[in-house]
Amino acid sequence: MTYIVTDNCILCKYTDCVEVCPVDCFHEGPNFLVIDPDECIDCTLCEPECPANAIFAEDEIPDGMENFLELNEELSREWPVITEMKPAMPEAEQWDGKKDKLQYLER
Repeated sequence: MTYIVTDNCILCKYTDCVEVCPVDCFHEGPNFLVIDPDECIDCTLCEPECPANAIFAEDEIPDGMENFLELNEELSREWPVITEMKPAMPEAEQWDGKKDKLQYLER
């Protein structure tokens, strides 16, 4: 099983989760993070660290977010690994909790 990053990370990109990951499975894009499902060891450490509550176990993905499993896998192949905490996006607080942010995803 793997954990995945969902919609609410878009335009927030908090990196608290990156700090606790023991296997460096997070990858960073312009305005979103993803988890490489082949590297994730299901340790559960990242989920409670996400201030945006955007990380879920693959068997607990909220309804309507199932496409994020495939999206995490796809983008983790394209984006570089991130291993250190960085500041969140400048307007993260304003975007946190907004619905339907997939349209704003930058690849």
